[in-house]
Amino acid sequence: MAIDQSPAATAATFEALYRTSADAVYAYVSSLLRDRSAAEEVTATAFERAFRKQRSFNPRRGTQRAWLFGIARNAALDELRRRRRIAALADDPAADEPAPEGEAEAAERRATVRVALAALEPRDRELIALKFHAGLSNAEIAGVLGVSASNAGTRVHRALTRLREACHAPS
Repeated sequence: MAIDQSPAATAATFEALYRTSADAVYAYVSSLLRDRSAAEEVTATAFERAFRKQRSFNPRRGTQRAWLFGIARNAALDELRRRRRIAALADDPAADEPAPEGEAEAAERRATVRVALAALEPRDRELIALKFHAGLSNAEIAGVLGVSASNAGTRVHRALTRLREACHAPS
């Protein structure tokens, strides 16, 4: 967002950011908080903070999406500190009905991944959430975490390696 935009243009730009990012921000925050209600509140808080601070966005420091995810990350960490609990990925809601025959194998793979994710360190779970729940590039993850793009890529690669190992570990 350029500082010299008209109020209408600024509002339109922010609305476009909201429309393209709200679901991904919610998925990311939900993966950290493991509480859907709290994730809704933190997502709203993140967008409120971003709206109030939109003049602070500097395109030379990264994309607007990475800036937004940095705000969402800080809001989620504030909530976690408030609750004094460790971040963990949210479990998918349990299905009440048995899966159709073709979906049984996919459901088993999802369960294996959920168990493997739960076994990872919180930092690795966060990296995987930023990459796959939020859909951020390594450069955007770098902006969120305040590290170089190559460092972010290395961290994501290591987290994925640990996730693969955990998926193949005997139960």
